[in-house]
Parts: sequence; C-alpha cells; structure tokens
Amino acid sequence: MADTSARTLRLLSLLQTHRSWSGTELAERLRVSARTLRRDIDRLRELGYPVDARPGVDGGYQLAAGAAMPPLVLDDDEAVAITVCLQAGSQGAGDGLAEPSVRALGKLVTVLPTRLRRRVDALRAMTESTSWTAVPLSDVDPAVLTDLALTCRREERLTFTYTAADGRISTREVEPHRLVSLGRRWYLVAYDLTRHDWRTFRVDRLTASTTTGTRFRPRPLPAPDAATFVHNAIGARRSGYTVTAEIEAPAIDIHARIGRWCTVTALPADRTHIEMTADTLDWPILLLGRAEAEFQILSPPELVTQLREWGTRFARAT
Repeated sequence: MADTSARTLRLLSLLQTHRSWSGTELAERLRVSARTLRRDIDRLRELGYPVDARPGVDGGYQLAAGAAMPPLVLDDDEAVAITVCLQAGSQGAGDGLAEPSVRALGKLVTVLPTRLRRRVDALRAMTESTSWTAVPLSDVDPAVLTDLALTCRREERLTFTYTAADGRISTREVEPHRLVSLGRRWYLVAYDLTRHDWRTFRVDRLTASTTTGTRFRPRPLPAPDAATFVHNAIGARRSGYTVTAEIEAPAIDIHARIGRWCTVTALPADRTHIEMTADTLDWPILLLGRAEAEFQILSPPELVTQLREWGTRFARAT
C-alpha cells in the first residue's frame, strides 16, 4: 500500500508539471505496466483529480481543470516560494488579499513536513518588511533565502562572495542579522567583520555562501529595525527619483490600489496627490497604470519623457 500511495503521488506530480503525457511516457517514468498506470489514473480520479484521457494506440493523459481545487503536490522550492508570496500578501493593506493570504498561509504551514517547516518558520521569523513592500521579483533561489534565514536564527558567522553594483567582486565574512524584503528585492543585513561596520547586501548578488560554524553574540543594530536600516542605507547611496502626481480619483480608491508603495494625500474634488521614491522610472509608470484613473505627472520631467516613449510603443503595438 505504501508503494502504491507513493507511486500515485509521483504520478500526480508528473501530471502537474507537464501539459500532456503519453501513456508510454508515464509508464516508463513510474516503471509500471500500462494496466497499473490505468488503475493509478482511476485512483486519482476517485480522489477528485480530473484526469482527461486521449484515445489511441499510445494513449495520453492530461490533468484538467475541475469544479474544485484538489490538493497540490509541491516540491520544497515551490512550497517556500508560495510561502514567501503569501507572507507578502498577508501584509497588504486595503487590497482584499490580506485575510485570504493569512488563511492560506496558515493551512500551508500546517501541512509542511517538519524539515521544511523549520526552514519556512526561520524565513518568516528572520524577515522584516515595510508597509509598501511588493512581492520581491529579483532572481533569488528560495533555498538560498531559507539557508540565510537559518543562519540568522542560529547566530552563526557566514562567508560569501559578493558582487557590488560596479561589478567588483569580494569575499565577505559577516555576522548575519536579518533578511529584509524591501520594494522588489531581498537584502541581508549583517555586521561586516572586515569593514567593522553594519552593511546591507542584495541577496541576488550573493553567491557561494557557507557557514563557518562560529557562533557570535548579536550586536546592537544602529537603527530601530532592519527594514529601516536598509531603507536608510539605500536612500543614502542612490540618486533615485522623487515622483509626484495628481490622480483624478478619490484618495480611498487610490490607497486601496497603490497605497502600499506611495504616500497618498486627499485633494478637493475627489482628486489625490501621490508621492513615491524609486531608483528607476519603470516602477512608477506601472503603478500609475494600476491606479486606473486619469493622472497628471508633476515631477520629475524625465518621467514625462519616458511615459511618452512607452505610450508610443504601446500605440504601435495596438
């Protein structure tokens, strides 16, 4: 029975990762006969998974959409990635996603295997964010995030190779403190033992990280919290842009749509003033589009120029 259950889960995993499988391919992957494969397919259907069969000599199977969502089979990285996204959604304000994200996050954590739950719990406990955090989009391996979170929790020194913004590569030994999800990126806040000062490191620029096995006593962070430290550090070293605009919509609507990423001020006649900072102008353009209302850009003039270029490209595409 144990072998049958394990094989059924393996079959489900295969069907969830491929649009269509031939019967021969599935039987070879599972190392079973065509007859056994058909029984396993029937077992999945009894459990509520709608598996469509394609007739023919070779046959074929495809997992179809059903009336209700059955349980999913996730690998470790997928489970961590979903947890990260749900955590970000649970911190949202006014967008209708916070409550269902909290419920889904609670269900997911409950059924995680012990070895994975330990990693996810460390990631949740060792991560800080701000009220305007978006789901981070940088290319970061979930396993790297959980490894860093565990190292922060264990208070163990860490070495890694780091590529700076100007391309210089260096080896760092640090005392890791917290992970910070800020804007659309992940940062590691740590005390740099070579430079004898606190530093922020973009996780997507960090490679070949290894723990040294040396424990350390945490030092006082020179900021109220790690998220504030990263925000101040980034603001101090980048030129960036301050974007201001007026939107033809009530402030309550604009706050619900994009309030996590900007400062919203109500104006007379159901108009709204917004202000945000950004290191590129692409993100403010996307947010203004998400406002779903007419708007006027007040500053900077570079944003007006870039918006015209975007508009010309989009007009050609349509």
